[in-house]
Amino acid sequence: MATALFTHPDAERHITPPGHPEQVARYAAVIGALEDLDLDRREAPRADEADILRCHPQSYLDRIRTAIPDQGWQMLDADTHLSPGSLDAALRGAGGAVAAVDAVLAGQAANAFVAMRPPGHHAERETPMGFCLFGNAAIAAKRALDHHGLDRVAVLDFDVHHGNGTQDLLWDESRAFFASSHQMPLYPGTGAASERGAHGQMMNVPLPPGSDGAAGQAAWRGILARCRDFAPQLVIVSAGFDAHAADPLAQLDWDDGDFAAITRMICDMAADLSAPVASCLEGGYDLAALGRSARAHVHVLLEAGR
Repeated sequence: MATALFTHPDAERHITPPGHPEQVARYAAVIGALEDLDLDRREAPRADEADILRCHPQSYLDRIRTAIPDQGWQMLDADTHLSPGSLDAALRGAGGAVAAVDAVLAGQAANAFVAMRPPGHHAERETPMGFCLFGNAAIAAKRALDHHGLDRVAVLDFDVHHGNGTQDLLWDESRAFFASSHQMPLYPGTGAASERGAHGQMMNVPLPPGSDGAAGQAAWRGILARCRDFAPQLVIVSAGFDAHAADPLAQLDWDDGDFAAITRMICDMAADLSAPVASCLEGGYDLAALGRSARAHVHVLLEAGR
């Protein structure tokens, strides 16, 4: 089996204002970096409404639909904008995450990477924020739990920003372990170690500005020891690459090799537990660093799937 790559050109139809860091060029940077890899390339479908509604209420989905402009931009907050193509892009991001889970659980792919935008891990139940509209990783986790009948799913987030949306959407979900490493202080201001979920099933590891890759890898060894005890049947990764030293939005000091090392640790743990891995692109705003880091991440997925 191969590593499945879920993408769709609609990712380029979510257009942000000039100078916005979450730009169309991010998609091209990732797709270009993966161009020569031997991947099972698949179309990211639009998410069914039922999958979205496992995490977001109908009123929220209706609000996003209604806010889509005919031209230009609609500002939802200071960071988060809608353009005419944003809903299709966001639905395919969530749908790609769902399809990735379906594929790895059916044994149709060894593992999967969803290269779509906008990202998702900041979207709370009724609040779009931090460039995000739908909680892709949480939606995928709920799909695995409610549709496929799994008992335990892990969502692991190494984006430099805390995945407050995923935490919000899974806070009361005892069947989901959520863990995040992230810079603190930094947007969105959540993710203290004391935030443990309604069932003690969450683990937040804040890192001070300037933390290097050795500190990041040490954090993930601790996270994965706890995750191993949870014994997930599926691992979903929120793969943000903005902890890179070159990233303009944060101050951690990781490099491409650190993302590869952390991905390898995750894949090794998952293999020991016979848990498939599905990964979703989150942040990463220096285009060159994003491309290299995404390639390093997917290269490890390829090796793990052989």
